Amino acid sequence: MTNNAENHEIPKGSHTFSCHCKCTQGVQKVEAAHFLHGPYPATHFGPKACILPNPTSVMHIQDPASQRLTWNKPPVNVLVIRKIRDESLFEPFKELCRFLVEEKQMMVYVERRVADDASLSKDEAFGSIRNQLCTFREGYDDISDCIDLIICLGGDGTLLYASSLFQGSVPPVMAFHLGSLGFLTPFKFESYKTEIAKVFEGNAAITLRSRLKVKVVKDISKTTEGSILKVSGLCVCVTQVLNEVVVDRGPSSYLSNVDLYLDGRLITSVQGDGVIVSTPTGSTAYAAAAGASMIHPNVPAIMVTPICPHSLSFRPIVVPAGVELMITLSPDARNTAWVSFDGRKRQEIQHGDCIKITTSCYPVPSICCHDLVYDWFESLAQCLHWNVRKRQARLADVSDSSDTEN
Repeated sequence: MTNNAENHEIPKGSHTFSCHCKCTQGVQKVEAAHFLHGPYPATHFGPKACILPNPTSVMHIQDPASQRLTWNKPPVNVLVIRKIRDESLFEPFKELCRFLVEEKQMMVYVERRVADDASLSKDEAFGSIRNQLCTFREGYDDISDCIDLIICLGGDGTLLYASSLFQGSVPPVMAFHLGSLGFLTPFKFESYKTEIAKVFEGNAAITLRSRLKVKVVKDISKTTEGSILKVSGLCVCVTQVLNEVVVDRGPSSYLSNVDLYLDGRLITSVQGDGVIVSTPTGSTAYAAAAGASMIHPNVPAIMVTPICPHSLSFRPIVVPAGVELMITLSPDARNTAWVSFDGRKRQEIQHGDCIKITTSCYPVPSICCHDLVYDWFESLAQCLHWNVRKRQARLADVSDSSDTEN
C-alpha cells in the first residue's frame, strides 16, 4: 500500500477501505468493508491536524483473508517429515511416499535416519519406493533451495523441526495430525489424497506464521547515546524461532536476574525463573502455560511473558512486531542464565553476553485446512478445550423469578 500524502488514495484491493479527504473542509468519507485486517487509519485529525507527509513512506499491508497459495511452476520436490520413534506412523509414511512417487511423480526428500530405519529396510514391498527417496542429513546437507512443499506427519514438533531446517525462505507447509496434540496440524490423514491434490492445484488458504530472528552476541562492548544503549560484539549464533525464546535460571537455585531492553531503552529487570519471548504462534505453547494471552498468528506482535516472577505485578505484555528486544544479565545477577530456541540449542548466557530478538522477514506459510480463522478456533476447542464447561441449566418458567424456591 502506498501512502499518498496529496490525495490519500489507496489502491483497490490492497486494504480494507478507501479514504477520500477534502482537507480544506476537514470532511472525510469512509467506505468500509469486512476484512480481517484492521482499517487503514485516517491521516487527518479534525479540521487542521494531520500526520507529517513523508514522500518516501510506503506501507504494504495485505489483508489476511486474501492470503492464498499459488504456484509459479508446478511443485516437483516434496520434503516429508515424519515423527521419529513412533511405530504407528510407518504405514501412513509409506502410503504417502508411494502416493507421491507413483501417482504424482514427485521427488520425495526424507531424513537419512528415517530412510535407514530398520523397519523400512525390512519391508521388501516398500523397497522400490525407498530406493527412489532423496535423503539428507540435518546440519550437513542444505536443501533450502530445492524443496517446493513440506508435508509433516506427526504433532506440532514436526512443524517446529521443519521451521528449523529453513533459516531463510520457507516452502509451504502442510501438516497432518498424527501426533499427541496437533494444535498446528489441521489436516486429517484419512483424506490426504484429496487434500494434497487441492494444494497442488493452488488457491489454498495459508497462515503466515511469523518467526523471531535471534542473535546471541558474546564479549559485548556498550555505548550510550542519551538513554539508548548500543552494543557490539562477536555474534556466535543466528537462528529463526517459530514458537519462543526462553531465558531461564538453568540449574541454579537463585532467581534469574536479566535486564530487558526495547530498542535500546531499558524497560525492566526480570527477576524470577525466567522470561519467554514468543511469537503469536508460540502464545498457545509455553507462554500460555505461564499465563499469557493466546494471540491469533496473523496479529503482528511479540509477546514477553515472565516465568514465575518475583513481583506479582509483573504481567505479560505484548509489543509491536517491529521493535528489537535485547536481554542481558543484570550487573548484580548472582548466577548465569540459559537460553533455548524452540526447545533446542540450549546454551549458557554469561556476563558480557546479550540476546537480540526481532521479528524475522521469513514467516512459515502454513496451509489451512479450512481458513485461517476457523482452523485456529477449531484448534483452541479441540486441543486446548478452550472455554469448555458444563452448560448452566435454564430456569423453569416462573411468574416471579425473584421469588424462587431452592
